[in-house]
Amino acid sequence: MRYAILADIHSNLEALEAVLTSLERERIDHYVCVGDVVGYGADPKPCLDRVRDLCDVIVAGNHDWAVAGTLSLEFFNDYAKAAVYWTREQLEDDDIAWLRDLPLTADVDRHTLLVHSTLHDPPAFDYLLTSYDAHLSMRVLKKSLCFVGHSHIPITFMERGGLGFTFADSIDLSKIEKAIINPGSVGQPRDENPEAAYAIYDTVKRRVTLHRVSYDIDTAAAKISDAGLPQPLADRLRVGK
Repeated sequence: MRYAILADIHSNLEALEAVLTSLERERIDHYVCVGDVVGYGADPKPCLDRVRDLCDVIVAGNHDWAVAGTLSLEFFNDYAKAAVYWTREQLEDDDIAWLRDLPLTADVDRHTLLVHSTLHDPPAFDYLLTSYDAHLSMRVLKKSLCFVGHSHIPITFMERGGLGFTFADSIDLSKIEKAIINPGSVGQPRDENPEAAYAIYDTVKRRVTLHRVSYDIDTAAAKISDAGLPQPLADRLRVGK
């Protein structure tokens, strides 16, 4: 079985379509998404429709729940808040209901699950950035593999005797006891590489590969500006931060 892992699309249709075009060559059996389908970008409705039709398993991101009114905007910065308010106006009632009903965690198969932020406290939507963060989630991870999003930074935390991490783009799961993998962001990378990110999980080879693909950043950024969304949301796409 081959799974495509999508994360943090953030209403960036150009990035999403570039990723899906790249995946057409990969003999993918199932698509899954670890949250934040909407927020920041200018195409929430097309992205939501595409993901809803394509993905078999989807979990809620903090922006998804914020747009749905499930999550307080208390800890959102001004740019993110503006995008949430604008996004709400672009969606239909059934779209909002769909976002509201997304679960915090979900099983992919008997070895794998999804969560947007941390596994030890999913509703807090904390970032999983350090080995200590990973340690807390590893303690409650009952399966061998967990995919996360939220930080927009591709990284793998792994238990193999002790806890370690790697930025490698190919991870051999057969040599690892447990792993928590962030595939990076489709629509708003933050690792100083502006190319869209995604992952492929091959259950037969027991391997996860992380991929990047270029997309039409100028068009995605122009749509954000034309929509009247905060300009920094457009500018950051060009630098991957």
